[in-house]
Amino acid sequence: MYTEQQLQALRDALANGVRRVRFENREIEYRTVEELKAAIAAAEAELARSKGAVVRQIRVSTEKGF
Repeated sequence: MYTEQQLQALRDALANGVRRVRFENREIEYRTVEELKAAIAAAEAELARSKGAVVRQIRVSTEKGF
């Protein structure tokens, strides 16, 4: 389970262009920025669920032609 501090550490790493994040006594290095962004999204969703917030997604699909 993620904490607010862990989420902030992930966001700080992304903002500073760093792929290595330290949580208390462990360190994680993400291979890509996309992997780091996915971790942030997962942490945000998990924290939202734990607070009872509803997470909604809107998907848009388009086609070219008739």
